[in-house]
Amino acid sequence: MLATAIIVFREVLEAALVVSIVLAAAKGVAGRGRAVGFGVLLGIAGACLVAAFAGAIASALEGRGQEFLNAGILLIAVVMLGWHNIWMSQHGKQLASEMLAAGRDVASGVKPLSMLTIVVLVAVLREGSETVLFTYGIYASGAGASSMLAGGGLGVGGGVLAGALLYNGLLRIPVRHLFTVTGWMILLLAAGMAAEAAGFLTQAGVLPVLTSSVWDTSWLLTEHSIIGRLLHILVGYTQRPSGMQLLFYVTTLVGIGGAMWQANRRKSVSASGARRAAA
Repeated sequence: MLATAIIVFREVLEAALVVSIVLAAAKGVAGRGRAVGFGVLLGIAGACLVAAFAGAIASALEGRGQEFLNAGILLIAVVMLGWHNIWMSQHGKQLASEMLAAGRDVASGVKPLSMLTIVVLVAVLREGSETVLFTYGIYASGAGASSMLAGGGLGVGGGVLAGALLYNGLLRIPVRHLFTVTGWMILLLAAGMAAEAAGFLTQAGVLPVLTSSVWDTSWLLTEHSIIGRLLHILVGYTQRPSGMQLLFYVTTLVGIGGAMWQANRRKSVSASGARRAAA
């Protein structure tokens, strides 16, 4: 039961953190709850499909297939999160001002709703699929179904509670600072996902490692501890990153961060021009 509870808690926590950050970052966008909820349902449906074929998948992915699958899902999430951040860099201040003035959700025309659905879908699908395959391994080793069910319930409850606490904490941030805070969180989240994808691709032999271990901080904080796991999810902490993982991390930070800066700069120039024209 304990092994199942730990695995399910870890995977549900990872999905819940992504959902919480995306929800908070899209605060004020009309229809965000529906879009995110749809993504969660699609992700769960995909995980259930994986569960239906767990035995076949476990056998088929003994080679490099699992690494390719995980890397592909992570890279899709990185692209979608980057798109979200760039969009919010252009529209975030407008959303904040409209919320403060009107006291209600934004009802403007252009919203990144389909992108929110995709981000949440891939997050829930990835963690749900890993949960299915990991727990299938425990079941195949002879664990009882009733104890696994109890452990799974504990893990789901704990992961959802942790995600809800993070979401409520983010909502306490003043609106004028919320998009900046969540923008940085999503940027670090995307960089961590890119680094993890690089790790899977190096395991599959597609990319060179460059350097097997740029540093080793396992003596200070192990990834398997609660704090280490949370930092791994939120900022991409890795106790022994390879050179390729570090390259992916920095490239994602610079690429998405630079695009956000350009979007903000263009918006500032346009606003200044509009003010001069009005004057």
